[in-house]
Amino acid sequence: MDVSLTEEQRAWQMKARKFAQEELRPVSLERDRISDPRGTFDWDVIRKGSRLGFRTAVVAKAWGGHGIDFVTQALVIAELAKGDSAIAKTFSQCWKWSHLIARFCTPDQQERYLRPFLADDTYLLGHAGTEPNSGSDHRLPPEDDPKSGWRLRAERRGDEWILNGEKCFIANGSVAKLFFVDARTNPEVSIREGGTEFLVPIDTPGLRNVKVFDKSGWRFYQNAELIFENARVPHANVVGAVNGGVKKGSSDTTGGDMFGDLELAANALGVCDAACASAMQHARTSKRGGKALIEQQRIQLKLNRMYMLTEALRSYVMRIAWEHDRKMRTTNPGLAMNFSTDVVQEVTQLNLDIHGGATLMESGADKLARDGIIWTHLAGDSVQRMRVARRLAPASDIADHLSSGSAD
Repeated sequence: MDVSLTEEQRAWQMKARKFAQEELRPVSLERDRISDPRGTFDWDVIRKGSRLGFRTAVVAKAWGGHGIDFVTQALVIAELAKGDSAIAKTFSQCWKWSHLIARFCTPDQQERYLRPFLADDTYLLGHAGTEPNSGSDHRLPPEDDPKSGWRLRAERRGDEWILNGEKCFIANGSVAKLFFVDARTNPEVSIREGGTEFLVPIDTPGLRNVKVFDKSGWRFYQNAELIFENARVPHANVVGAVNGGVKKGSSDTTGGDMFGDLELAANALGVCDAACASAMQHARTSKRGGKALIEQQRIQLKLNRMYMLTEALRSYVMRIAWEHDRKMRTTNPGLAMNFSTDVVQEVTQLNLDIHGGATLMESGADKLARDGIIWTHLAGDSVQRMRVARRLAPASDIADHLSSGSAD
C-alpha cells in the first residue's frame, strides 16, 4: 500500500487542520458547557466550514462539489475531529446523504434538493430512522416479522403520501433542512419488503421538531425528535422503489455503502489524536511527588499504550480508505468501526487517568471521554458487530459453531 499523499490530499488535510486549530478548538469547550442542548449549536462555525468546502466535500465536481476521494475524506474528518468531534460529525453527516442524492435520486430530485444544498451554507442533511420503539432491530430484523423495525406509517393518497409517527435521536434533527425518512408502507410484511424511503424537507406540513436530546457527549451535534402528524409528502419524493427503501445502497459500487463505517472510525481517530496530545502535554508540564509525570514509569506505560492503539487505528482507517479508492474490498470496514469503538474509549480513559482529578474539565480530558462514550451507541454497536460477523461467515457456519457449544 502506498501511504504517500498527493498534493491535493495534503492541501485538504492542512486546510482541515488549520480550521480545527483556529475555529473549532477555541469554541469546543465553551459550546460543550452550554446547558441548553439547542444552544450548543453555532451557525457561524458551520458557515465558515461550509465556505471552505467541508459541507459539500464529497459531491462530484460536475455538480459543483469537490469530489474528494476516500483517503482525503478520512484525513479531513480526523483533522476536524481533533478540534471537535461533534462538529466534525455535523459536517460529515452531510457527506453521506448528499452522496445518496447524487447517486440514487432522480434528476428531478437532484435539481430540487442537491442544487439548493450546494448553494446554501446552512443547508444541512439528516436521516430519520430510529424510533422510540424501534432502535437497532431495523438494522438486523427477523426475516419474516412484520412487527419489527420502523412503525412510522406512510399511506398513499393520490399523488401524496401521508406520514404518521415519530422518530427520535435524529442526526442534525433540529438544524437540517432535508431528511431521508424511513417509513413503513406495507405493515403486513417485514421492513425488508414493506419499507420505503422518502425525501422530506423540514418545512413539510405536518412535520414538527419537538425536542433536542441532552447528551453527555457530542453536545454540539443535534440529535432531535421529529413528529409526523399527517405530514404530506409528494410521491415524487420517494427514493428508489416503493417498498424498496431498506435495499438502498446494496448495488452501490462507489463505496457509499461503507462510508458510515469509515466516517466514524476516522472521527474516532481524531479524538484519539486529541487525547494523545492532551495526555502528553499534561505529562510534560505537571509533577506528582516532586517528579515530572513524563518521567514516571506508570505514566510512560499509559502513554505508550495510547499512542500504540491510535497508530493501529490510523493504519486500519487509511488502509480501508486506500483500498476503496481502488475498488478493492479485501478489508471489512465494519471491523474498523468496531475496533475504533474499543480504541477511542480506552485511549480517552487513559487520558483521564493521566490527568487525575484536578484538571479534567479545564483541559477538556473529560469532554474527550464523554465524546468517546458515544461510540458505544453509534450504529447500534452490538448489532453492528453481529452484522459484521454474518458477513465474515455464512449463517450456516455461525449456526454450526454455536450449536457445537464452542465459546471461543
